[in-house]
Amino acid sequence: MSRALSRATLVAAALALCAPAHADDKPVADRIADTRAALEEAGYQFSMTYIGEAFSNTSGGVSNGAAYTGRLDLGTTIDLDKVMGWTGATFHANMFQIHGDGLSRGYVGNLFLVSGVESLPATRLYEFWIEQKLLDGRLAVRVGQQGSDVEFIDSQYDDIFINSALGWPGITGVNLPTGGPSPALAVPGIRIKASLTDRLTAYLGLFDGSAAPPQGTEDPQLLNPHGILFRVNDPPWWIGQLKYKFEIGESKLPATITGGGWYHMMSFADQRFGADGLSLADPNSSGDTRWLRRDNGIFMVYEQLLARAKPDADKGVAFFMRASVSPSDRNLISTYVDGGFLFTGFSDKYPDDRFGIAGIYGKISDAARALDRDTQIFTGTAYPIRDYEAILEITYQHVVNANFTMQPMSQYIAHPGGGAVDPNDPTQTHRIKDSIVFGMRTILSY
Repeated sequence: MSRALSRATLVAAALALCAPAHADDKPVADRIADTRAALEEAGYQFSMTYIGEAFSNTSGGVSNGAAYTGRLDLGTTIDLDKVMGWTGATFHANMFQIHGDGLSRGYVGNLFLVSGVESLPATRLYEFWIEQKLLDGRLAVRVGQQGSDVEFIDSQYDDIFINSALGWPGITGVNLPTGGPSPALAVPGIRIKASLTDRLTAYLGLFDGSAAPPQGTEDPQLLNPHGILFRVNDPPWWIGQLKYKFEIGESKLPATITGGGWYHMMSFADQRFGADGLSLADPNSSGDTRWLRRDNGIFMVYEQLLARAKPDADKGVAFFMRASVSPSDRNLISTYVDGGFLFTGFSDKYPDDRFGIAGIYGKISDAARALDRDTQIFTGTAYPIRDYEAILEITYQHVVNANFTMQPMSQYIAHPGGGAVDPNDPTQTHRIKDSIVFGMRTILSY
């Protein structure tokens, strides 16, 4: 019955969209909206989002300059219950068309990319999965190619920010092979979500350990250019977390605390020593990699609405903070903290506008710093010792209409690359200078 109704609805939607126009007909935009509503009623949702970014590195970094990056995201979500009678099942897929240049790669030289959109130009499949809900929706099992950045180590208040580390945390984006399951490369995996109580939710994910084959220093985006390798034989990556919701004070301000950890079963390169036990900076070292088995990390997330814009409103002033640590000997970043404030509902004229300010701090591991000291000793030069990368981002998102937003932003990037040596310095004794970035993001969605 549901499949017959779905087919009838699809036919009706197609006829409504393709019917000849008359003077008394609805505007084309309204007819499209009606068609889309009819498709959604039948179980088919389609989405299109285009993000265009023009950013400029005005000071410091590797060099001054500007870059444009664009990403078209086409997606579909299908309610398989409505379409084919598969109770509790949903199918989702989306693809990216990415073009332009990245500011971080060419001009800044930082670890935590200026934008989460920045990646090599490509047309690639991103997600392709089926989710089955059980026990009246309290248990959800998702299988297929997917990212981990939307549900794991995430805050509902960080999505306004542009820097990549304020989406998928910088520590996992830098330390994990291919950056972990996050844009622009997802991996096959299984995610289980269980609502244990009304306040407590458990998440467990098992993902393939790498989105691309290991090929030295070659960029994994080049090794998996279209997102269709569907790798399943690499040592796996596990991640789990518990999320607890509660209210604070008489105003019952909503808050959430999340704690969890991850474990990767691949081998990771020692940040200081080679296979012969000598420092990689030692001229007598073979230079062969010393591999260390496994890697892990623990993390926490705290978020809270601090004040309401109006009584009983879900808008106002919100705060979030995330922190994570990983072993020093096999990771470039060993300690990571980010956090910020989000302001919403402050304007009656523009009720959906948002303003945000956030900071990021990533500490270079002791082992990597020790390698820099070894380099100083063996070269007899004032080679820079890396210490940290820190970023301050300020942004404002203006909603022009339901389909279009404009978002100016600025970032101050301290110690790009963690205080790495400037590649333009022939003496190899000066760090990359602190960078100042300005720019505009626009989002067109349908």
